[in-house]
Amino acid sequence: MKLLVTGTAGFIGMHLAQTLLEEGHTVVGLDNFNDYYPVPLKRARHARLTPHPHYLGIEGDLCDAALLTRLFDEHRFDAVCHLAAQAGVRYSLSHPLAYQKSNLEGFLNILEACRHAHTPRLVYASSSSVYGGNTKLPFSESDPVDCPVSLYAATKKANELMAHTYTHLYGLQTVGLRFFTVYGPWGRPDMAYWSFTQAMLAGKSIPVFNHGQMRRDFTYIDDIVAGVKAALFSSGLAPYEVLNLGNHHSEKLMDMIETLATALGVTPKMDLLPMQPGDVPATYADITLAEAKLGFRPTTSMAQGLPKFVAWYRAYHSI
Repeated sequence: MKLLVTGTAGFIGMHLAQTLLEEGHTVVGLDNFNDYYPVPLKRARHARLTPHPHYLGIEGDLCDAALLTRLFDEHRFDAVCHLAAQAGVRYSLSHPLAYQKSNLEGFLNILEACRHAHTPRLVYASSSSVYGGNTKLPFSESDPVDCPVSLYAATKKANELMAHTYTHLYGLQTVGLRFFTVYGPWGRPDMAYWSFTQAMLAGKSIPVFNHGQMRRDFTYIDDIVAGVKAALFSSGLAPYEVLNLGNHHSEKLMDMIETLATALGVTPKMDLLPMQPGDVPATYADITLAEAKLGFRPTTSMAQGLPKFVAWYRAYHSI
């Protein structure tokens, strides 16, 4: 198949594109290499894809509607996987317009391009953040998600609503995937597991918010890629789908820190701090629907996955 993957210089996008290429698909990748976190990491990810003969990398922006029109005219995509977005809950507190441009205008451009090209299926990244301050655990797709606690979450919920509209009006099949705390090799420096690793290796204290009383459904990158691939290729999906992709284990933040410290061979120093604005105390994915519709069954525990990240981190930084 010929597939468009947006965000191929990103964490999930690189891993997905790499797997698709290894399986014989043709991938057109689009990324704008923005500087939300260090661009050299994005370039290094992209460099892993460019040697492949069935990969075409395009440096461009989702907000360039003319570029998207040319891409869709030149390539009759069998499916589109839209992973590019302005990420980060905390960054949205100080840079709201970045989220309006990328996550709203950019997503609308993708929807329009898919509509006019009659693309058979659009798979896109939503987020567990849409569950906001929900206290019922685990989070189920049938739970109300009308009270986001960050602009980032609001834009992801808006994406789901926009997708529903295009499915209803134009028959575009859309599959939204609510990702839960994805981690692993080639990950994101703005995520806690990365920043904690960097600080602990430097002998510095790590900021632990909500005094450590946080829980997250940490989901390993290989499991996420398997779920995204299933969303791209599975038959029998409804015209409009929204599905959780998580590990179905809500881990204590303090356990994550302990596992990470053990893998690093250090004793962590912690600054216990109050909850940050826009954050939530716990996430936990009910994956019953993804199991039934995608055959999604995550296999990597946090105890297995974090040491893999640490091994990659040491090799990447030569430490």
